[in-house]
Amino acid sequence: MAIFTYSTLTLCGFVTVKRLILRVWNVTDFVEGNFLGLPEDEGEPDVIILPVPYELTSSYGQGSIEGPKATIAASSQVELYDALLPEDLPCGFRIRTAEPWDGEGGTLQEQLAGISEYISRQMSPFPVVLGGEHGMLPAIMKAVGEKVELNQLTIVQIDAHADLREELEGDAFSHACAARRALDLGVGNILQIGIRAFSREEAEFTANDDRVQSWLARDILNPCGGEVAWNNWLDTLSNLSGPIWLTLDMDGLDPSYVPTTGTPVPGGLAFWQVVETIETLAAATNATWVGADVNEIVPDSNNNVTQFTAAMLVTKIVSAHLARRLRDEK
Repeated sequence: MAIFTYSTLTLCGFVTVKRLILRVWNVTDFVEGNFLGLPEDEGEPDVIILPVPYELTSSYGQGSIEGPKATIAASSQVELYDALLPEDLPCGFRIRTAEPWDGEGGTLQEQLAGISEYISRQMSPFPVVLGGEHGMLPAIMKAVGEKVELNQLTIVQIDAHADLREELEGDAFSHACAARRALDLGVGNILQIGIRAFSREEAEFTANDDRVQSWLARDILNPCGGEVAWNNWLDTLSNLSGPIWLTLDMDGLDPSYVPTTGTPVPGGLAFWQVVETIETLAAATNATWVGADVNEIVPDSNNNVTQFTAAMLVTKIVSAHLARRLRDEK
């Protein structure tokens, strides 16, 4: 039986339930400000949640700077049960929520350098970065490059946009150039799914660069043949080897799941397709999952759908990673 208390959150002015969850070993207190409200034990964490409220190059919808805080608040309502795990989260592991990135830096480059430093201090063992706009991806890759050889790394990108432009309105570090800048840093391969809004320049780049493979949303979701493309995607993930990083732009999902992301695009992935992608990625036998970022989370003050969807997907990332840890430890 769960015990419930109530508390008002200032974010969006809504009232949320604070749960005192009956764990396998004890009843533990809800800790406001921690992802899933989980208390934190001493010692090195197994998963660390890194809030990065970065928003400097958004070209359409604003508000992703509030995404990390809103996602953590919404996680208070996410169930701790996952069928992949033998016990409720934290399932005997340590999940820590770090203090947010401080946002300091007078220029775009100074802010990106600050994000890299913030993440590099907390890369072990499995970071999940909460954004924030997708323009932070190159900064994340710089930090990841201190842990693995980037030319061996595969980025799995869930996104409505290819983010492969050379520049957007004169800015080479726009969110629309995030994947291109990651390749410039030496990332070996990018696998993209859900893409449905891209330029001629990006289409030509993808066609002529072997480092990029793209599964377009229209092919995946096509009622005639879509299942073949989808199974090819899952087979590709299952056969990955070496280090992998998941970058999940929330606009990769259909807007019905994320109505207030930075640039919502119709015709996106279903929630369960993203869940299956995460679970397949975690189970890839020859791959090492290094970490993930979930970005372009713009809080929805009317119905909280976007941040709750984000919180559920972050929880799935954590659960799938820990399930893989348990499998490997056997």
